[in-house]
Amino acid sequence: MKTLLRIRFVALALLLFVPSLSNAKEPGVTDDTILLGQSAAFGGPAAALGKSMRDGAMVYFDRINAQGGVHGRKIKLVSLDDGYEPERAIANTRKLIDEEKVFALFGYVGTPTSYAVVPILTEAKIPFFGPFTGAEGLRDPVNRYIFNIRASYFDETERLVDWMVSDRKSNIAVFYQDDSYGKAGLEGVRRAMERRKLQISATGTVQRNTIDVAGAVKSIGAVKPDAVIMISAYKSCAAFIKEFNKTRQRPIYMNVSFVGSKALADELGADGHGVIISQVVPFPLYPWGAALEMRGLLAERAPGVKPSFNDVEGFLAAKGIVEGLQRAGRDLTREKFVTALETMRNVDLGAFPVTFTPKSHSGSQFVELTVIIGGGGSFPFLPLSRPGATAQRGNR
Repeated sequence: MKTLLRIRFVALALLLFVPSLSNAKEPGVTDDTILLGQSAAFGGPAAALGKSMRDGAMVYFDRINAQGGVHGRKIKLVSLDDGYEPERAIANTRKLIDEEKVFALFGYVGTPTSYAVVPILTEAKIPFFGPFTGAEGLRDPVNRYIFNIRASYFDETERLVDWMVSDRKSNIAVFYQDDSYGKAGLEGVRRAMERRKLQISATGTVQRNTIDVAGAVKSIGAVKPDAVIMISAYKSCAAFIKEFNKTRQRPIYMNVSFVGSKALADELGADGHGVIISQVVPFPLYPWGAALEMRGLLAERAPGVKPSFNDVEGFLAAKGIVEGLQRAGRDLTREKFVTALETMRNVDLGAFPVTFTPKSHSGSQFVELTVIIGGGGSFPFLPLSRPGATAQRGNR
């Protein structure tokens, strides 16, 4: 009798246990929450980049959560500071995956930090969505788990070189950060020049998270360039421009979007007038699309605040990942989410079309040029041209 009772007890325990297994959720997914993880610079010389990316994303996530979330689940973003250093990004990523148990990685900031975690995310088969970097190595060859919402550095440097060469100015030097980010941009410039049978006239480097630019000023100053294309973060670029201006040369300074446009303008003050920056998101003050949508949401929470380009990028990345989550449905898994993203064809996120396919995870090639005007201010920028349009050089 005791044996029979024991058997019945074990059988009942198994019946109670098996349903719990069948209802087990994907990591980072509960009945009412989707957990995303982010590693970015929130302290140190590149802190403004991480903060803007996170803040812009949260404007949209907060709106979605206020509406009830995605299929009844609200989005929670766990953000960790890596100081724009690869080793810290690696440690953060392991913590996000192994301890926080996030569903996906989102909004990482920087090429060296993103490159460093690719082996980890690939092994874990965890989606890596919307990194703030245009590095080609995150695009080609296609990694099933990496999705880029923005144009590449090759796209940006092509537009910058075209702008100068079309104006019959071909003496172009490159100031770059001596790491994977800087070298990715340098390679983009080199390819764009070679397509026009030209060569880079001089280069100068700076170490990541430093402002020791004396050597770069000397090497680039020796060729008296028409333009200097800069592939670094805002503090080092500002330091270079200020020091180079002391040589009394006045080349056209040009930056790719990762520089952090608002932070660069703030660092430069009056020295910023005329500095050109390529952008991979719509102009934040345009009266349409995602820019208008974001300003409307900001007006409700921070009246008078104008979004930066980096804020808009975070906002668009958030819109993109929410679109993928919606397409994946209520029965959410990482693999279903990746497959759902690959069904996105010319999806308009707000005057910003995005396309993903199994063969391409590069969502956009949107690039336009902007220029810093005046001596700073709340938003000291003007667009130079619309993407793909003929440049209006009189605006420079």
